[in-house]
Amino acid sequence: MADQRQSQEVHQEKQPGKRSKMQLLPETENERYRGQGKLEHKVAMVTGGDSGIGRAVSILFAQEGADVAIVYLDEHEDAEDTRQRVEHHGGRSLTIAGDVGNPEFCRYAVDKTVETFGGIDILVNNAGEQHSYESILDVTPEQLQRTFATNIFAMFYFVQAALPYMDGGTIINSSSVTAYQGHPQLIPYACTKGAITVFTRSLAISLAKKNIRVNGVAPGPVWTPLIPASFSEEKMARFGDDTLIGRVGQPVEIAPSYLFLACSESSYMTGQVLHPNGGRIVNG
Repeated sequence: MADQRQSQEVHQEKQPGKRSKMQLLPETENERYRGQGKLEHKVAMVTGGDSGIGRAVSILFAQEGADVAIVYLDEHEDAEDTRQRVEHHGGRSLTIAGDVGNPEFCRYAVDKTVETFGGIDILVNNAGEQHSYESILDVTPEQLQRTFATNIFAMFYFVQAALPYMDGGTIINSSSVTAYQGHPQLIPYACTKGAITVFTRSLAISLAKKNIRVNGVAPGPVWTPLIPASFSEEKMARFGDDTLIGRVGQPVEIAPSYLFLACSESSYMTGQVLHPNGGRIVNG
């Protein structure tokens, strides 16, 4: 899946980036995949579901029989394309646009999902943003607060809104390899991802008696619209080269980790984090 054309990708100025503006589209779907009904009659809500890992998860969940609510910021073209792919595979789909850092929007999105599909069985907290800084001195209070609002506060808001509607089920949070290894240019982002890992473990303990499993996925470098919205062309050209596999990952390679945590095959797992990261060794 290596492709040197990523060196030709054009930087995008606005987070979280748009799939429709990328020259080298991320691989988000395996059309040869044959589902086995692992999520049949399930309702999934995927934040950041319009593109990248969220898109791949939404499509794979639909291939396994789930209905999917796709939550996104304002990437309407990307979200509509993902909705069509979900419905192509037989799942019902709903797109909901808004700022996940706003608790009122999070409540609205959950209520809209329940109103449309009758409940929520799987909550995937995946929306995120990251900004690269040469020095911590360059981080403004506004950007720091914004990164935390999108990446970790939103998870609190969605869990708080969804819990009254969840009878058992699963919650899956997107962490990152940066939570375990750190990153000199992504300090605020890495801090939020570290918080997500602890949030996952703590929430798993809190919700165990409610029969709700909580796990996480901590991907390594993955080719998504967030990358050209975060880094220069020079950095994009080398992105992922330092993994043991020697290349950037694709969202379609990450989505199966989410499927595993969403379905009954992982029924004895909670409070855990999976690490599809190209071979970077982490402890935790």
